[in-house]
Amino acid sequence: MTASMTAFARVETSHEWGSLVWEIRSVNHRYLEPHFRLPETMREIESRLREMLRRNLNRGKVECSLRVMPLDNGQSLSLNTTVLTDLNTALEQIKQHVDRVAKTSPMDILRWPGVLKQDETDIKEIQLNALQAFEQALDQIRETRAREGAELKQFILQRIDSVEEEAGKVRQQMPALLQAQRDKIIQRLEDARVETDPNRLEQELVFLAQKADVDEELDRLTTHVTEVRRVLNSDSGAIGRRLDFLMQELNREANTLSSKAIDAGTTQSAVNLKVFIEQMREQVQNIE
Repeated sequence: MTASMTAFARVETSHEWGSLVWEIRSVNHRYLEPHFRLPETMREIESRLREMLRRNLNRGKVECSLRVMPLDNGQSLSLNTTVLTDLNTALEQIKQHVDRVAKTSPMDILRWPGVLKQDETDIKEIQLNALQAFEQALDQIRETRAREGAELKQFILQRIDSVEEEAGKVRQQMPALLQAQRDKIIQRLEDARVETDPNRLEQELVFLAQKADVDEELDRLTTHVTEVRRVLNSDSGAIGRRLDFLMQELNREANTLSSKAIDAGTTQSAVNLKVFIEQMREQVQNIE
C-alpha cells in the first residue's frame, strides 16, 4: 500500500481524573525516528509507546507529544519527601563549592521531576488511558498517511504513463532517424566525390548505427516502468526506498538516451523524460 510519511493527528480524551491530549506530527525521513515528549509520570510506558509506533509505522520522523491535565481536587498530588531530601542535600553541596548561588524558590523545586507524586492507582489509570488514546492517534496517522499516499500514487502513475508514452515515441521514430543518418552520410560522401571502399563504408555505417541505437535503453526504461507500477500496486508496507532506487535507474537511462540523441526530437524527448522522472522523484521522497 502506498502511504505518505507526512501526517498530523490530535486526540483529546476526558476522564474522571482529568483529561489528556496526544499530538503526533510525522514528516519524511529515511528511517523511523520517533521522539517523545512525555510528563515524568508517563516515562514508565515510553517503551510500550515506542513498540506501538514501530508496529504501525515503518519510516518517518515522528514527534509525539502528551499533555496530562488532572482535575484540581486537592487530593491527587503530594510531596515525594525522599526526592525532596536528596534535592536539598545536593543544593547544600553545591553551595559549599560555589560562592554565588542564586536563591532557589519553592516553585523551582516543585518543577523538579519526581518532587510531586500522585496516588499510585491514579497513575496506573492515567497511563492506561494514555496508551488507549495513543492507539487512537496512531489510527488517525495511518488514515491520513493512506489518503495522501493514494493521491501520491495517482500522481506517479500519471507521470509513469507519460514516461512510457515518450519512450514509445522515440522507439517509433528510431528506424527513420537511423535511415536518415545513413542517407546523410552517403550523400555527403557523394557530394565530396570521395572514393570509398563499399565494404569499409558499410562497416562504418553499421558502427555509427550501433552507437546511435537506443533500443537497449528503451527496453530498460520499459522494464523500470513496469516495476514502478508493480511496486505501487503491491501490498508491502514500505515501498519508498524501492521507488527511489527505480527513479535513479530511470534517470540513468534518460541520461544515456540524451547522450545518444542524433536529432532535436530525440533530445527533446530525453529532456521530457528527465522532467517527468524528477517530478516523480520529488514525490517519492514523501512515500513511506
